[in-house]
Amino acid sequence: MTSVTIQRKWHTTAEVAEMLGFGLSKTKALVLSGEIRSVKIGRNRRILPAWVDEYVNRCAADAERSAA
Repeated sequence: MTSVTIQRKWHTTAEVAEMLGFGLSKTKALVLSGEIRSVKIGRNRRILPAWVDEYVNRCAADAERSAA
């Protein structure tokens, strides 16, 4: 019998807040403003890992431009 590990495809807003070291309110505001992309599934928002990476990369690029 082969064991299969399924990796999570979606993150909750709370999980993303923890990953980024932000408060839940700040993260929800970023999601609702569209700065962090998300999709609404039922009553919940879900965020792809790639969308978290997009946000982080954009913040890093903005910081580099500001420093230049």
